[in-house]
Amino acid sequence: MTEVTFPQLIQRACGIDVHLKVVVATINGEGLKKETRSFGTFTSSLNELKEWLLSNNVTHVAMESTGVYWKPVYKVLEGFIPNVWIVNARHIKNVPGHKTDKMDSEWICKLLLAGLLKPSYIPPKEQRQLRDLTRYRNKLIQQIASEKNRMMRILEDCNIKLSSVVSSTSGVTATALIDMLCEGKQLTLDDIKSVYHGKLAASPEELLEACTGYVEEHHIYLLQMIRKDIDNTQVLIDDLSDRIKALLSKYDNVLELLKEIPGFSTKVVEDLVAEIGLDMSHFPTEKHLASWAGMAPGNNESAGKKKAQESLTETNK
Repeated sequence: MTEVTFPQLIQRACGIDVHLKVVVATINGEGLKKETRSFGTFTSSLNELKEWLLSNNVTHVAMESTGVYWKPVYKVLEGFIPNVWIVNARHIKNVPGHKTDKMDSEWICKLLLAGLLKPSYIPPKEQRQLRDLTRYRNKLIQQIASEKNRMMRILEDCNIKLSSVVSSTSGVTATALIDMLCEGKQLTLDDIKSVYHGKLAASPEELLEACTGYVEEHHIYLLQMIRKDIDNTQVLIDDLSDRIKALLSKYDNVLELLKEIPGFSTKVVEDLVAEIGLDMSHFPTEKHLASWAGMAPGNNESAGKKKAQESLTETNK
Protein backbone atom coordinates (compact mmCIF):
# COMPACT_ATOMS: atom_id res chain seq x y z
CA MET A 1 0.00 0.00 0.00
CA THR A 2 1.37 3.39 -0.98
CA GLU A 3 2.20 5.58 2.00
CA VAL A 4 0.38 8.90 2.14
CA THR A 5 2.77 11.87 2.13
CA PHE A 6 2.11 15.53 2.88
CA PRO A 7 4.11 18.65 1.96
CA GLN A 8 6.27 19.76 4.89
CA LEU A 9 5.50 23.21 6.30
CA ILE A 10 7.23 22.93 9.69
CA GLN A 11 10.95 22.19 9.92
CA ARG A 12 11.24 20.11 13.07
CA ALA A 13 8.30 18.72 14.98
CA CYS A 14 7.34 16.27 17.69
CA GLY A 15 4.07 14.39 18.13
CA ILE A 16 3.29 13.15 21.64
CA ASP A 17 0.76 10.49 22.64
CA VAL A 18 -0.04 11.13 26.31
CA HIS A 19 -1.20 8.54 28.83
CA LEU A 20 -1.42 8.22 32.60
CA LYS A 21 1.93 6.44 33.09
CA VAL A 22 3.75 6.95 29.81
CA VAL A 23 4.16 9.48 26.99
CA VAL A 24 5.29 8.35 23.55
CA ALA A 25 7.08 11.00 21.47
CA THR A 26 8.09 10.93 17.81
CA ILE A 27 10.38 13.55 16.28
CA ASN A 28 10.95 14.19 12.58
CA GLY A 29 11.85 16.98 10.19
CA GLU A 30 14.73 18.56 8.29
CA GLY A 31 18.07 17.09 9.33
CA LEU A 32 16.35 14.60 11.67
CA LYS A 33 15.90 10.88 11.38
CA LYS A 34 12.45 9.87 12.52
CA GLU A 35 12.76 8.54 16.04
CA THR A 36 10.25 7.44 18.65
CA ARG A 37 10.94 7.26 22.38
CA SER A 38 8.82 6.49 25.44
CA PHE A 39 9.09 8.41 28.69
CA GLY A 40 7.51 8.02 32.09
CA THR A 41 5.25 10.71 33.47
CA PHE A 42 7.30 11.49 36.58
CA THR A 43 8.86 14.95 36.52
CA SER A 44 12.39 13.60 36.03
CA SER A 45 11.27 11.64 32.94
CA LEU A 46 9.43 14.63 31.51
CA ASN A 47 12.59 16.71 31.96
CA GLU A 48 14.45 14.05 29.96
CA LEU A 49 11.82 14.48 27.22
CA LYS A 50 12.37 18.24 27.29
CA GLU A 51 16.16 17.91 27.04
CA TRP A 52 15.80 15.42 24.16
CA LEU A 53 13.60 17.85 22.23
CA LEU A 54 15.91 20.78 22.92
CA SER A 55 18.97 18.81 21.82
CA ASN A 56 17.23 18.16 18.49
CA ASN A 57 16.12 21.78 18.07
CA VAL A 58 12.46 20.84 17.88
CA THR A 59 10.34 23.97 17.41
CA HIS A 60 6.80 22.55 17.44
CA VAL A 61 5.20 19.98 19.74
CA ALA A 62 1.64 18.71 19.48
CA MET A 63 -0.34 16.45 21.80
CA GLU A 64 -3.96 15.49 22.34
CA SER A 65 -6.08 17.17 24.99
CA THR A 66 -6.39 13.90 26.91
CA GLY A 67 -8.14 14.51 30.24
CA VAL A 68 -5.71 16.26 32.56
CA TYR A 69 -2.71 14.13 31.56
CA TRP A 70 -1.44 16.71 29.07
CA LYS A 71 -1.11 19.44 31.70
CA PRO A 72 2.15 18.26 33.39
CA VAL A 73 3.75 17.74 29.97
CA TYR A 74 2.66 21.20 28.89
CA LYS A 75 4.02 22.79 32.07
CA VAL A 76 7.43 21.17 31.62
CA LEU A 77 7.73 22.21 27.96
CA GLU A 78 6.15 25.66 28.31
CA GLY A 79 8.75 28.40 27.99
CA PHE A 80 11.40 26.08 26.50
CA ILE A 81 9.82 24.86 23.26
CA PRO A 82 8.62 27.82 21.14
CA ASN A 83 5.33 26.21 20.12
CA VAL A 84 3.57 23.68 22.32
CA TRP A 85 0.17 22.86 20.86
CA ILE A 86 -2.78 21.13 22.48
CA VAL A 87 -5.07 19.85 19.75
CA ASN A 88 -8.59 18.48 19.70
CA ALA A 89 -8.52 14.66 19.75
CA ARG A 90 -11.28 14.53 17.10
CA HIS A 91 -9.00 16.28 14.60
CA ILE A 92 -6.17 13.73 14.73
CA LYS A 93 -7.92 10.36 14.73
CA ASN A 94 -5.78 7.67 13.12
CA VAL A 95 -6.99 5.01 10.71
CA PRO A 96 -9.19 2.50 12.59
CA GLY A 97 -7.52 -0.85 13.16
CA HIS A 98 -4.02 0.63 13.08
CA LYS A 99 -3.86 2.18 16.53
CA THR A 100 -0.79 1.85 18.73
CA ASP A 101 0.91 4.42 20.94
CA LYS A 102 3.87 4.56 18.57
CA MET A 103 1.73 4.94 15.47
CA ASP A 104 -0.40 7.59 17.16
CA SER A 105 2.63 9.74 18.00
CA GLU A 106 3.99 9.27 14.45
CA TRP A 107 0.64 10.30 13.00
CA ILE A 108 0.47 13.42 15.16
CA CYS A 109 4.01 14.31 14.13
CA LYS A 110 3.17 13.82 10.43
CA LEU A 111 0.09 16.03 10.64
CA LEU A 112 2.04 18.67 12.55
CA LEU A 113 4.87 18.76 9.99
CA ALA A 114 2.28 19.22 7.23
CA GLY A 115 0.61 22.12 9.04
CA LEU A 116 -2.68 20.22 9.28
CA LEU A 117 -3.20 20.76 13.01
CA LYS A 118 -4.86 23.71 14.68
CA PRO A 119 -3.79 24.57 18.25
CA SER A 120 -6.41 25.09 20.93
CA TYR A 121 -6.31 28.30 22.92
CA ILE A 122 -4.46 27.72 26.19
CA PRO A 123 -4.63 30.77 28.48
CA PRO A 124 -1.38 32.14 29.95
CA LYS A 125 -0.18 30.79 33.29
CA GLU A 126 -1.50 33.74 35.32
CA GLN A 127 -4.97 33.33 33.90
CA ARG A 128 -4.95 29.56 34.45
CA GLN A 129 -4.09 30.11 38.11
CA LEU A 130 -6.83 32.73 38.45
CA ARG A 131 -9.29 30.34 36.83
CA ASP A 132 -8.41 27.63 39.36
CA LEU A 133 -9.27 30.04 42.18
CA THR A 134 -12.55 31.32 40.74
CA ARG A 135 -13.77 27.85 39.81
CA TYR A 136 -12.96 26.51 43.26
CA ARG A 137 -14.76 29.47 44.81
CA ASN A 138 -17.85 28.72 42.71
CA LYS A 139 -17.76 25.10 43.86
CA LEU A 140 -17.69 26.23 47.49
CA ILE A 141 -20.57 28.66 46.89
CA GLN A 142 -22.56 25.79 45.39
CA GLN A 143 -21.66 23.69 48.42
CA ILE A 144 -23.09 26.33 50.77
CA ALA A 145 -26.29 26.49 48.71
CA SER A 146 -26.57 22.72 48.93
CA GLU A 147 -26.06 22.80 52.70
CA LYS A 148 -28.74 25.49 53.09
CA ASN A 149 -31.15 23.32 51.11
CA ARG A 150 -30.32 20.42 53.40
CA MET A 151 -31.03 22.61 56.40
CA MET A 152 -34.45 23.55 54.99
CA ARG A 153 -35.28 19.87 54.42
CA ILE A 154 -34.50 19.16 58.07
CA LEU A 155 -36.73 22.06 59.13
CA GLU A 156 -39.50 20.70 56.92
CA ASP A 157 -39.04 17.37 58.67
CA CYS A 158 -39.68 19.27 61.91
CA ASN A 159 -42.84 20.79 60.32
CA ILE A 160 -41.24 24.24 60.32
CA LYS A 161 -42.99 25.98 57.40
CA LEU A 162 -40.82 29.07 57.18
CA SER A 163 -40.34 28.73 53.43
CA SER A 164 -44.13 28.95 53.00
CA VAL A 165 -44.46 32.44 54.49
CA VAL A 166 -41.25 34.21 53.35
CA SER A 167 -40.08 34.78 49.80
CA SER A 168 -36.49 33.85 50.61
CA THR A 169 -35.07 31.82 53.47
CA SER A 170 -31.76 33.64 52.97
CA GLY A 171 -33.21 37.01 54.02
CA VAL A 172 -32.17 38.77 57.22
CA THR A 173 -35.29 37.88 59.19
CA ALA A 174 -35.47 34.28 57.99
CA THR A 175 -31.76 33.76 58.70
CA ALA A 176 -32.16 35.14 62.23
CA LEU A 177 -35.13 32.85 62.91
CA ILE A 178 -33.28 29.81 61.55
CA ASP A 179 -30.30 30.66 63.77
CA MET A 180 -32.63 30.69 66.80
CA LEU A 181 -34.06 27.33 65.80
CA CYS A 182 -30.54 25.93 65.35
CA GLU A 183 -29.81 26.94 68.93
CA GLY A 184 -32.78 24.89 70.09
CA LYS A 185 -34.82 27.88 71.14
CA GLN A 186 -38.61 27.69 71.40
CA LEU A 187 -39.65 30.84 69.54
CA THR A 188 -42.09 33.32 71.02
CA LEU A 189 -43.88 36.30 69.54
CA ASP A 190 -41.31 38.60 71.18
CA ASP A 191 -38.51 36.70 69.42
CA ILE A 192 -40.27 37.17 66.12
CA LYS A 193 -40.81 40.89 66.70
CA SER A 194 -37.15 41.39 67.67
CA VAL A 195 -36.05 40.54 64.10
CA TYR A 196 -39.20 41.51 62.20
CA HIS A 197 -39.32 44.34 59.69
CA GLY A 198 -42.24 45.89 57.86
CA LYS A 199 -41.28 44.79 54.36
CA LEU A 200 -42.29 41.21 55.10
CA ALA A 201 -45.62 40.11 53.65
CA ALA A 202 -46.24 37.73 56.55
CA SER A 203 -47.32 39.06 59.93
CA PRO A 204 -45.40 38.24 63.14
CA GLU A 205 -48.23 35.88 64.12
CA GLU A 206 -47.93 34.02 60.80
CA LEU A 207 -44.18 33.73 61.26
CA LEU A 208 -44.67 32.34 64.75
CA GLU A 209 -47.15 29.79 63.43
CA ALA A 210 -44.74 28.76 60.68
CA CYS A 211 -41.84 28.41 63.14
CA THR A 212 -43.78 26.19 65.54
CA GLY A 213 -43.10 22.50 65.02
CA TYR A 214 -41.49 19.42 66.49
CA VAL A 215 -37.78 20.26 66.76
CA GLU A 216 -36.01 17.41 68.54
CA GLU A 217 -32.48 17.19 69.89
CA HIS A 218 -31.46 15.13 66.87
CA HIS A 219 -32.61 17.90 64.52
CA ILE A 220 -30.83 20.57 66.56
CA TYR A 221 -27.57 18.61 66.39
CA LEU A 222 -27.82 18.24 62.60
CA LEU A 223 -28.71 21.90 62.11
CA GLN A 224 -25.76 23.02 64.22
CA MET A 225 -23.36 20.76 62.30
CA ILE A 226 -24.61 22.08 58.98
CA ARG A 227 -24.36 25.68 60.16
CA LYS A 228 -20.79 25.05 61.35
CA ASP A 229 -19.92 23.59 57.94
CA ILE A 230 -21.43 26.64 56.22
CA ASP A 231 -19.44 29.02 58.44
CA ASN A 232 -16.18 27.15 57.77
CA THR A 233 -16.83 27.09 54.04
CA GLN A 234 -17.58 30.81 54.06
CA VAL A 235 -14.16 31.44 55.61
CA LEU A 236 -12.56 29.60 52.69
CA ILE A 237 -14.62 31.61 50.20
CA ASP A 238 -13.52 34.86 51.82
CA ASP A 239 -9.87 33.76 51.68
CA LEU A 240 -10.23 32.85 48.01
CA SER A 241 -11.88 36.21 47.26
CA ASP A 242 -8.97 38.02 48.91
CA ARG A 243 -6.50 36.00 46.85
CA ILE A 244 -8.41 36.68 43.63
CA LYS A 245 -8.60 40.38 44.42
CA ALA A 246 -4.83 40.50 45.03
CA LEU A 247 -4.09 38.79 41.69
CA LEU A 248 -6.37 41.20 39.83
CA SER A 249 -5.27 44.35 41.70
CA LYS A 250 -3.16 45.55 38.76
CA TYR A 251 -6.24 45.47 36.52
CA ASP A 252 -8.49 47.49 38.84
CA ASN A 253 -9.17 50.12 36.17
CA VAL A 254 -10.37 47.47 33.72
CA LEU A 255 -12.51 45.76 36.35
CA GLU A 256 -14.19 49.04 37.26
CA LEU A 257 -15.09 49.61 33.62
CA LEU A 258 -16.54 46.10 33.34
CA LYS A 259 -18.61 46.62 36.49
CA GLU A 260 -20.40 49.49 34.74
CA ILE A 261 -22.19 46.86 32.62
CA PRO A 262 -25.69 46.37 34.09
CA GLY A 263 -25.88 43.19 36.16
CA PHE A 264 -22.10 42.77 36.46
CA SER A 265 -21.09 42.45 40.11
CA THR A 266 -17.51 42.20 41.34
CA LYS A 267 -17.72 38.42 41.40
CA VAL A 268 -19.19 38.22 37.90
CA VAL A 269 -16.38 40.43 36.55
CA GLU A 270 -13.72 38.34 38.31
CA ASP A 271 -15.19 35.11 36.91
CA LEU A 272 -15.42 36.62 33.43
CA VAL A 273 -11.79 37.77 33.40
CA ALA A 274 -10.65 34.38 34.71
CA GLU A 275 -12.49 32.52 31.95
CA ILE A 276 -11.81 34.64 28.84
CA GLY A 277 -8.95 36.88 29.96
CA LEU A 278 -8.37 40.48 28.93
CA ASP A 279 -6.58 39.90 25.62
CA MET A 280 -9.32 39.58 23.02
CA SER A 281 -6.86 39.17 20.13
CA HIS A 282 -7.25 35.40 20.56
CA PHE A 283 -10.84 35.75 19.36
CA PRO A 284 -11.03 37.49 15.93
CA THR A 285 -14.79 38.03 16.24
CA GLU A 286 -17.54 37.62 18.80
CA LYS A 287 -18.55 34.44 16.94
CA HIS A 288 -15.17 32.87 17.68
CA LEU A 289 -15.61 33.68 21.36
CA ALA A 290 -19.12 32.19 21.38
CA SER A 291 -17.80 29.05 19.67
CA TRP A 292 -14.90 28.73 22.14
CA ALA A 293 -17.34 29.09 25.03
CA GLY A 294 -19.45 26.26 23.61
CA MET A 295 -22.41 28.52 22.85
CA ALA A 296 -22.44 28.00 19.06
CA PRO A 297 -23.93 24.87 17.43
CA GLY A 298 -21.86 23.02 14.88
CA ASN A 299 -22.87 21.89 11.40
CA ASN A 300 -23.51 18.18 10.90
CA GLU A 301 -25.25 17.63 7.59
CA SER A 302 -25.11 14.65 5.23
CA ALA A 303 -27.17 13.95 2.10
CA GLY A 304 -29.22 17.04 2.78
CA LYS A 305 -30.19 15.87 6.26
CA LYS A 306 -29.15 17.71 9.39
CA LYS A 307 -28.01 15.42 12.19
CA ALA A 308 -27.46 16.00 15.91
CA GLN A 309 -25.67 19.28 16.56
CA GLU A 310 -22.32 19.36 18.32
CA SER A 311 -20.54 22.24 19.98
CA LEU A 312 -17.79 23.91 17.96
CA THR A 313 -15.69 24.25 21.08
CA GLU A 314 -12.13 23.16 20.32
CA THR A 315 -10.39 24.22 23.48
CA ASN A 316 -9.81 21.87 26.38
CA LYS A 317 -10.85 23.87 29.40
